[in-house]
Parts: sequence; C-alpha cells; structure tokens
Amino acid sequence: MTENHRTARPSRLRALPPWSLVAAGIATGGLLGGAYGVLTPPTYTATSYVMAVPTDRSDTVSALGFAQAYGRVATQLAVLGDAQMWAGVPVNTLRDSVRSATSPDAPMVSISAVSARRADAADMANAVARALIQHANETKADTHVELLQFSRATKPSAPSSASTKVTGLVGASAGGLLGALALLVRPRRRPEEEVVRPASVPGPAVAADAHRSL
Repeated sequence: MTENHRTARPSRLRALPPWSLVAAGIATGGLLGGAYGVLTPPTYTATSYVMAVPTDRSDTVSALGFAQAYGRVATQLAVLGDAQMWAGVPVNTLRDSVRSATSPDAPMVSISAVSARRADAADMANAVARALIQHANETKADTHVELLQFSRATKPSAPSSASTKVTGLVGASAGGLLGALALLVRPRRRPEEEVVRPASVPGPAVAADAHRSL
C-alpha cells in the first residue's frame, strides 16, 4: 500500500463536516435500536403478594423480620421444587424467571415472574407464592408468624419490556454520544496540509517604476 493510500482515509475523515459524525451515530444507533425492538419478542411481568401476619403470641416487629427472611428463601430450590408442580414449568425456568422483593416498612413479600406469555407469568408468580405460604405455615407453631395470600397475580395487560420506540430512542442517544466522542478524537488538519498562499509578485509596471527610481 502506497503512502498516498495510507493517508487517504484520515484525509477524508478530516474533510467531513463536524456534525456528520454525530448525525451518522444517531441514525445508526436509531436503526439498530429499532431493529432490536422489532426482533426481540415482548415479555410480560406478573406479581403476587403475600403478607406475614403475627399470631397471638407474636407482634408486628417479628412479622416484619420473618417477611424479610421469607423473601430471601422464596427463590430457593426447596420452594421452587414444589412450585413447579403448580406452574407447569421446570425448576430452571422458575429460577431464571422469578424474583422476590421485600419492603423495610411492611411485612410483605412480592413475587414477580417474567415470561413471553401472559398466562405463564401469572401462573409462575402464583405457584411460587403458594409454595412459599405452604413452607412458611408448616413452621408457624414455632415462628408464631403466618403467611397469607394478599394479592394474586393476574395476566398482565401490557408488556413490561421496552417498546420499539423506546429502544430506537435509546439507540439513537447512544449513537449520538458515540458520534460526539468520535468527533473529539477525530484527526485534526495538520499544519503542512493547510493551503499555502503563493507570495505576491510585483507586476511589470510596478517593477519598471522601481527600476527608474533607482
């Protein structure tokens, strides 16, 4: 490859207007983000809630503490192994799809399941909640805390995954940012590449006048 070929690409980059890199990044990122939103199937999230209730020999503080503990064991194998019978899916699917969360102020556990099908998401959340209640109430004589179903999961009406418009906007924003970064590191015009203006030469009449003056 000759020296002219090696320097042609940087020269073309320096010749581009500054805004072209940002515009190209926005366009490319928007197209890629939109394509991701179109090609990726939507997912749905359903959530079931269970509540820890103290018995006559306990109090709300104990119930809050046990709710935190039950939230941590909700996604353990012992609970998921029983839940698979009611959910109709393998344990591995439950492990990948189900998440639990607790509140520091309320003795409540939320169990959320994500699936590409609305009905499966609701079934998995309710199955894990049912299994957790069963495990917790087997020891309520010792813990003096009972788990109750507070709210069953229902089929979600809308997907929880980002829409094509959102993924397109995110892609365009990321592309614009990358374009701006590329603009900062773009090769700048070197001094030797600047256009050198030729020195002015006196015309014939000016030269003749200067000769007569001598």
